[in-house]
Amino acid sequence: MKLFADLMKSNSQGSTHAVGPVIKQRRGVEIKSAREIEIMRKASRIVATVLREINSMVEPGQTTGDLDAFAERRIREMGAVPSFKGYHGFPASICASINNEVVHGIPNSKRVIKEGDLLKVDTGAYYDGYHGDSCITICVGDVSQLGQELSRVAQESLMAGLGQVKAKNTLLDIAGAIEDHVKANGFSVVEDYTGHGVGRNLHEEPSVFNFRTDELPNVTLRSGMTLAVEPILNAGNKGCRTLRDRWTVVTRDGSLSAQWEHTILVTSEGCEILTDREF
Repeated sequence: MKLFADLMKSNSQGSTHAVGPVIKQRRGVEIKSAREIEIMRKASRIVATVLREINSMVEPGQTTGDLDAFAERRIREMGAVPSFKGYHGFPASICASINNEVVHGIPNSKRVIKEGDLLKVDTGAYYDGYHGDSCITICVGDVSQLGQELSRVAQESLMAGLGQVKAKNTLLDIAGAIEDHVKANGFSVVEDYTGHGVGRNLHEEPSVFNFRTDELPNVTLRSGMTLAVEPILNAGNKGCRTLRDRWTVVTRDGSLSAQWEHTILVTSEGCEILTDREF
């Protein structure tokens, strides 16, 4: 996801990961060719596979470090490179954010997953020059009713947004559908972070916002665009802060947070969910 405060700034140009793909110069909103789309299907399928497997294996007593090691091994076994590892210095292959952690939680061999945790797992795979990116929220064991509802509404808001994706619609159509569903259920949309274009770079134009705004370009969608749509919801207010590790973001009021994300392809009639886990 993109940090809202930095959306109008230039991305790093000409730099490289310590272990991973080159961060290429921004080129504006790109329309992918049939060849590029097919590669992105493969990259996204790897991401979907890893998240499906993690969702099935998570249980209390594991550590977030265990999940990270598993994800990196599986991504590499399938011929890809973890998109996140080394990206602007991030030290792991997944983001693992628990309960009031909003995004960018750093996996740790000492961070034990507990019964009742609301666990967000975000990961990406770089395959043959292109990225796939997706996030799921996992209810670990007996999660509170509030946690279950928050995750459900976050996933529903993602699908509501994707329901507005088709050529000639706009980013505001997506944002409005997400925001309306979230507010109707009494939760808050995190505005500090947005979705993004995805392809040769993990983060490309445009910024795919989840709330109505006139501060970002309201891009008209075109067939062949590939986007990462990722609503992030808080059970309390939308405020967030970053911890001293410079990565982990938490809710200011200590409330729970949930996130769901898919990489999608815009088509003339709707969208293809490239990171669909139902295969």
